[in-house]
Amino acid sequence: MLDLLNDLIWSKLLIVMLIGLGLFFTIASRFVQFRYFGSMFRIFSEAFQRQPGQLSSFQALMLSVAGRVGAGNIAGVSVAIMLGGPGAIFWMWIVALVGMATSYFECSLAQLYKRREADGGYRGGPAFYIQHGLGQRWLGIVVSILLLVTFGFGFNAVQSFTVASSLHDTFGIPTLASGIALTVVIGLIIFGGIKRIAKFADVLVPVMAFSYLAMALLVIGLNIAEVPATFALIFKSAFGLEPAFAGGIGAAIIMGVKRGLFSNEAGLGSAPNVAAVAEVKHPAAQGIVQSLSVFIDTLILCSCTALIILLSGVYQPGMEQAGVVLTQSAVAAVVGEWGRVFVSLALLLFVFTTLIYNYYLGENALGFFSQKRGPVMIYRVLVVGLVLWGSVQDLGTVFAFADVTMGLLAIANLIALALLFKVGLRLMRDYDSQIKAGVESPVLDAKQFADLDLDPAVWGSQPGKTADQAEIGDRVYQR
Repeated sequence: MLDLLNDLIWSKLLIVMLIGLGLFFTIASRFVQFRYFGSMFRIFSEAFQRQPGQLSSFQALMLSVAGRVGAGNIAGVSVAIMLGGPGAIFWMWIVALVGMATSYFECSLAQLYKRREADGGYRGGPAFYIQHGLGQRWLGIVVSILLLVTFGFGFNAVQSFTVASSLHDTFGIPTLASGIALTVVIGLIIFGGIKRIAKFADVLVPVMAFSYLAMALLVIGLNIAEVPATFALIFKSAFGLEPAFAGGIGAAIIMGVKRGLFSNEAGLGSAPNVAAVAEVKHPAAQGIVQSLSVFIDTLILCSCTALIILLSGVYQPGMEQAGVVLTQSAVAAVVGEWGRVFVSLALLLFVFTTLIYNYYLGENALGFFSQKRGPVMIYRVLVVGLVLWGSVQDLGTVFAFADVTMGLLAIANLIALALLFKVGLRLMRDYDSQIKAGVESPVLDAKQFADLDLDPAVWGSQPGKTADQAEIGDRVYQR
């Protein structure tokens, strides 16, 4: 049943939707992800600023990177290469490049339609822009349930499986023992709240990401002469031009799209939940920052894993080896057995933050349709149970379950984004016009969006808005 659903979702629907809509968003927005690529780093520097009691734009970015950087970067890439050949990496890149535009729009819309909570914080995401942008609360509830199942259950099982198999391969630790340890740790942490998680993530995520990047650069440096040939192999395999992978173009595309979405989550509807929590002056600014995380995740970190595997000489077409074990074997073949230990520890840190992030997304989704304490406690027990379950399952079962729920969630979110695209485009043009007029840090004027169902407690008063900015906003609205 899982295989049939996956075939229908991935080979017939999502490939067209993800790449097709991503290209449409890219072209219609005049390549927004590339136009603002240089500005991302300027906006990124402003992202450290925060209001007391609120998450900064940088913290929101680190939370989403914490979720994106995990098993997908280490195990997901190796699975893609094993099942789709080296060409799958090319299609991962394509999904990421067009996905940067998709991520820009979904995160901008999440900011625009976010709501202020009783404690002064914010809550938002796909369910909120579906309810307040499309007026379809029922669809918002469906998306929330899919988000809860995908991240709280499916992805947490994948993360647990990955780290358990990694520790078993490196240290001989039984997978059940690793699963029990993970369930104890996650059970202790999930009561800490989003702000404590953010404070932890904005320190740990950069450290672990740069450490893994340094290891990859070491492996690449030791095999620098082989890098051009490896890139040629990836491009040839992507189009079935490499004899060893001739006829495998379909598998390369499907696995590249699947594992690309699993890794960077662009269009999946997860990152908007975190993007909405940040305090920003204009929703489009957070959209730009969040699109940078897709670039970091896939174009940099996933490429590093792919090069490690392909440069090591360990990988052979048709080989059968568990996802993360292939990556560990590749590193060990180049730098020695200590590399296997390094990958296990890096993965443990990646998975640790991702488990927390996944839990938060599920609880945030649950909060959309139920504020009662009972369902939250049941959800926490189920999360702990699925972490334990995932640690003792096989690779095929865990990934198949996650792929089905992820696919359904992506379909629902992409339909909503397509229906709200005009609003996202209007928001982008407001930001573009202020930048063109010389405004360094654009500010949203809620009066120009009075026809939309926005929360006046969020956008009703924008501190620091100058008369010049107000005048520019009026001119944009009139035009």
